[in-house]
Amino acid sequence: MPESTYDVVIIGAGPGGYVAAIRAAQLGMKVALVEREHLGGVCLNWGCIPTKALLRNAEVARLLGEGKEYGFSVENVTLDYGAAIDRSRKIAARLVKGVETLMKGNHIEVVWGSAKLASPTGVAVTNEAGETQTLTAKAIILATGSRARLIPGVAADGERVLTARHALERRVLPKSAIIIGAGPIGLEFATVWRAYGANVTVVEMLEHILPAEDKEAADVLAGHFRRMKVQVLTSTRVEGVATTANGVQVRVNGPKGEQTLEGDVALVAIGVQPNSEDLGLEAAGVLTDRGWIKVDGFMRTNVPTVYAIGDVNGLLPLAHVASAQALLAVETIAGHKTKPFDVNVMPRGTYTSPQVASFGLSEAKAREQGLTVRVGKFPFLANGKALGLGDNAGFVKIVAEERSGEIVGAVIVGPEATELLAELVLARTAELTPDEIAHTMHAHPTLNEAVMEAAHSVFGKAIHNI
Repeated sequence: MPESTYDVVIIGAGPGGYVAAIRAAQLGMKVALVEREHLGGVCLNWGCIPTKALLRNAEVARLLGEGKEYGFSVENVTLDYGAAIDRSRKIAARLVKGVETLMKGNHIEVVWGSAKLASPTGVAVTNEAGETQTLTAKAIILATGSRARLIPGVAADGERVLTARHALERRVLPKSAIIIGAGPIGLEFATVWRAYGANVTVVEMLEHILPAEDKEAADVLAGHFRRMKVQVLTSTRVEGVATTANGVQVRVNGPKGEQTLEGDVALVAIGVQPNSEDLGLEAAGVLTDRGWIKVDGFMRTNVPTVYAIGDVNGLLPLAHVASAQALLAVETIAGHKTKPFDVNVMPRGTYTSPQVASFGLSEAKAREQGLTVRVGKFPFLANGKALGLGDNAGFVKIVAEERSGEIVGAVIVGPEATELLAELVLARTAELTPDEIAHTMHAHPTLNEAVMEAAHSVFGKAIHNI
């Protein structure tokens, strides 16, 4: 096949790759986007989007069970988990079609096949027929993402031992499930499966669920899981996983000593590992660290023509982070004035009920770093909109550096936390202080009044704090 020359070639069409392609096209570049499986990557097809569809189903199922509180009763409710899976797949497919339309509308050439670096400016793409085409570019962006990390010695067979992708393909609800890992992925599946009636046990090696988040927020969520009758085992290490004729056995060791947990399935949700193999990195001289591609603040690797964005660089494996890095990399390639990547303004979200959303430093981490901070906190229990919704667990917490007033982090646990966080991220990006948030008018009654009150609370002046 003939060689083709481009301004930029992007390997991987997930939320990093396809966003990079669109921005490059908008800036007048000739773009090729190489993908071996499907547009949209894990996020659209097997991650962010289908899980959020399932969580909406779970929310409706939960509300049906709470009808008495709202003055209605529903008899003989039947929950069809297969239909929920089908709905999630349709939503994912619709968004993938949307990405296809965006590629055509922006005149981006999509090249199907497996890619590897042939040189610092060349990409060899091999299609299903075994034919290889060489693409030449002034710049190359690696956006190959990540995949589920597994426990050493434990294979995911898709039947008894699952990854998140396996779980999203299964139309049959497990009667009982053991979830290994209490990060966002594990807890979101725990929420869905329990809402549909499965018996769920969550095992976490560290001392609390959501170990990367504020412990106080994690404790609120842990209380919710207890009320849902989800068994949560923290400070508990998995020693082994074995499949049986009827399910799985998971050997664990924790505060209660050794025990064997039994279930229909085990979901391994202990993090991700980079898709950096077979990319020709060594031949091109691109440096890695335990498989993660090393980059500077502008997403450049040590090879000047090669960039790496998204999960594959390991800075923060989230879809919106990949998209942010995509814009940064492309605009840097185009010669625009850009600011280096700042992980401390990247939001994080867990879409359980209640939700947990955060950015920057937690109160504990700020103090560990030697910062003198003021903390403002306001409970949703004192928020009229939250009470009206019947969803008043949790709080807003703002962490500000005492001398400068700069917001260094925040966490929200409660209703629509992932939506409410944006105001605080904007404030951090614009270098606003809690005082400026506190004196910004927030409509009443709204959930975001809790953000305003937390900002007042930084100075000990919240109006409705109890």
